[in-house]
Formats: sequence, C-alpha cells, structure tokens
Amino acid sequence: MDPQIPQIPQLTPAQVADRAEAVLLDVREADEVAAGRIAGSTHIPLGQLAARSVELDRGRPVITVCRSGGRSSRAAQLLAAQGYDVADLAGGMTAWTADGRPVATR
Repeated sequence: MDPQIPQIPQLTPAQVADRAEAVLLDVREADEVAAGRIAGSTHIPLGQLAARSVELDRGRPVITVCRSGGRSSRAAQLLAAQGYDVADLAGGMTAWTADGRPVATR
C-alpha cells in the first residue's frame, strides 16, 4: 500500500443516508444521472472534477457516488489530495438501489 495515497472511508448506503451534513457528489455522466440519482446530490462528472472541485464547500464533508464505485473512488482520491474531507459510497448507485434507498429522477 502506497503511504502517499490516503485511505478513503468506504460507506454503506445506510451510513450515507445518515450523513445529512455531507455533500453527495455524483461523478457519473449526465445521462446516468438523468436515469436516477440520490435526491439533493451535486453533479460534477469525473472528467470535469479537477477543474470544478472549487465549486464544493470545503466546510462540509464530501461523499462521492458513481454507478458501482470505480469512478467515485478515483474522484475521492483526487479530492483527498486537495485536502477535502471525503468518503466514498461503496458499491455506488448499484448498492444504493439494492438497499432499497430512494432514487430521484428530477
């Protein structure tokens, strides 16, 4: 394990649902988000995150979300390297919906 790469906490859907103070950052593409997202989440596609991370509130923890966890893990690493307090939704939207959590389409 590389000591230069911070370990990002992996949260369950229940843990994410309990963290109302956090910014839920959806890093999927627009068509994926349109098909269903976590209500109240902020959408910044992974490919735009490096340039747009300044849009995030540094005073709030960030939880990254994607379809299954790959992109959100990369997003979390990028944000952690920039000093954000960040965690990742383990299993992404796949885990969220499998856990019976609500999905918004607007």
